[in-house]
Amino acid sequence: MKNTVRVRFAPSPTGYLHIGGLRTALYNYLFARHHNGKFILRIEDTDQSRYVENAEQDIIESLEWSGIKIDEGPGIPGDFGPYRQSERKDIYSKYAEILIKNGAAYYAFDTTEELDLMRERLQKSGNPSPKYDSITRQSMKNSLTLPNDEVQKLLESGAEYVIRLKVPRRETIRFEDLIRGHVSFESKGLDDQVLLKSDGMPTYHLANVVDDHLMNISHVIRGEEWLSSTPKHIMLYQAFGWDAPQMAHLPLIMSPSGGKLSKRNAESEGIPINTKDYNKLHYEPEALINFLAYLGWSPGDDSEIHSLDELCRLFTLDRVSKGGAVFNHKKLLWYNEHYLREQPNLRLAARVKAITSKEIIKQSDDEFLAGVIGLVKDRVSKLDEIIDMASFFFEDPEIYDESALKKWKEDSTVLVSEYRERIQPIPEEKFEAVTLKKLLEEVIGEHGVGFGKLMMPLRIAVTGQGFGPDLFTSMELLGKTTVLRRIDTAIEKIG
Repeated sequence: MKNTVRVRFAPSPTGYLHIGGLRTALYNYLFARHHNGKFILRIEDTDQSRYVENAEQDIIESLEWSGIKIDEGPGIPGDFGPYRQSERKDIYSKYAEILIKNGAAYYAFDTTEELDLMRERLQKSGNPSPKYDSITRQSMKNSLTLPNDEVQKLLESGAEYVIRLKVPRRETIRFEDLIRGHVSFESKGLDDQVLLKSDGMPTYHLANVVDDHLMNISHVIRGEEWLSSTPKHIMLYQAFGWDAPQMAHLPLIMSPSGGKLSKRNAESEGIPINTKDYNKLHYEPEALINFLAYLGWSPGDDSEIHSLDELCRLFTLDRVSKGGAVFNHKKLLWYNEHYLREQPNLRLAARVKAITSKEIIKQSDDEFLAGVIGLVKDRVSKLDEIIDMASFFFEDPEIYDESALKKWKEDSTVLVSEYRERIQPIPEEKFEAVTLKKLLEEVIGEHGVGFGKLMMPLRIAVTGQGFGPDLFTSMELLGKTTVLRRIDTAIEKIG
């Protein structure tokens, strides 16, 4: 183990940051901070054909929104840059040549047509998954089968070639995984992986190993989909004579309906798939981070709520599970509700004003809006829901909820009218929830009816809805003039 913990999050800019990618970044970040180490962002952009414009920016902005601080990366200088693989092309060529000299790799001059013919021939002979390996390479056009002088002529003439890893035919590759324990693979199941493509760009495998070594990466923490690539990486480390970083492969994030959480099944489950969608949909970043931390890890007790700093202190790889973790959207909303309610009402008021398109809310008094938020925030899951839940505080109801109107019975108009007469004399400054509730109790007591017989039609008249925050506190906040006006309108329209 290297003395200083250095980990990297190494996404490809082939799309926006997936929620699974954010969890990988988070676990790397928590591990680094727990050990007072460094968290490096490396952009693995060697596959230019799949490059998506703005994807790198999205990755950086998503990490920033989530509270994950990059120590080294694009735009954040360190001693091991550049941090985009496309800017390190010459480095990989040099190390690919070292592998050729070591006998661990070879030049392959096969054309696309020749490779297709090889696969077709093997399939016809009963091989369902043909590959370029220790057996098939003997009949292909490469520096292992061609005379040296012919190889030199091809190289000097500028003939197209790739560099392939020379995988031994019968060898067991073993390594210790910090999550999965002892892992072994048989080399006979591996192909002679391309390391350097014909355009001079490295494949993931070569670039990954060279960069991790040159950047002094101590631990590679990544998704389990990369587990099958690890034996190739181990062979590369051995070929270079380097010590491999410690490996840790994280469990998959599973869909509630089963299987890996893919874009398709996430959409069918109503689960946002990209980190930026959580930002756009007004989730609290602290909630998403707390939720993701527990998606495959636990501190070993019953605690569930932890800040990012606390997670850094608690996180250890030995508590990461081997099995997949199911994405429970209801649990995420539970976290979101917690972090929303923890915030001061005045802060939420400023945030609501920033995201609403309703001018009447934007222009409202901060103290009034904070009071409104204090009444409704326990009834919503996300910030934007406050706007709809609280809309009746800013505008008189123009229509009344149809299902609620069914509760407006023949005697409702009489009861509401009498209640109006009771509250009419109250001075504006004494129009308080306690008094308003007491007067309602008097009216229903005199008429010998239940609480709901007056409460529901009164709520409909004042709010237009059949549900909502405490009615009497809401009426106090709205004020006497507004409440009386709304009652009069409802009696005229409904009564």
